[in-house]
Amino acid sequence: MPENPSSLFIVLAGPAGSGKSTLCDRMVAEDPSFSRVVTTTTRPPRPGEVHGVHYHFFSPDEFERRVAAGEFLEWAQVHGKDRGRQYGTLAASVLDPIKAGRNLIMSVDVQGVESFRRAAQTNPLLARHMATVFIVVDHERLVARMRERAQDNEAEIAGRMKTAERELREAHKFDYRIQSRTRDEDFAALQAIIAQVRAKRG
Repeated sequence: MPENPSSLFIVLAGPAGSGKSTLCDRMVAEDPSFSRVVTTTTRPPRPGEVHGVHYHFFSPDEFERRVAAGEFLEWAQVHGKDRGRQYGTLAASVLDPIKAGRNLIMSVDVQGVESFRRAAQTNPLLARHMATVFIVVDHERLVARMRERAQDNEAEIAGRMKTAERELREAHKFDYRIQSRTRDEDFAALQAIIAQVRAKRG
């Protein structure tokens, strides 16, 4: 299949509470040319989830086999509520849609983006189509958002803030940055970045 030079692969990262998943969902909802990357997990499907639509659901053995075969662009062992589960992004889940002319968007953690960068060093197709975006959130705003979500106690929020501070130190490595304000302002900033990326691609 010939490569479509106009396809975009937008990778969003940012600390917990930065709104990266919300931005991805809104972009897909408002721009039909974009779709989410279907990632892979070893956790069982939740009610209503469909294999190949929400995730690729693999057994741990199948996941490990594909890791060994070099089929993932990035993958990680997850802790916390999904302790022991594995998540990852198959190369085919990104490269095949790009070749088909589709625009992709996804949110991933900072370590995942670093894995994408390493993959792009040896994969010209990925390097040509990928643009990375980091959502910068100031300390007070981030704490306020975590409290608003009411999902974590103060000790958990403190732990998340330590992680956020480490992640914020990686912001300079990204192609673009959004200084987070309101949801509408952040979405407008993302749209402007996508317009910039398209203009660069000609």
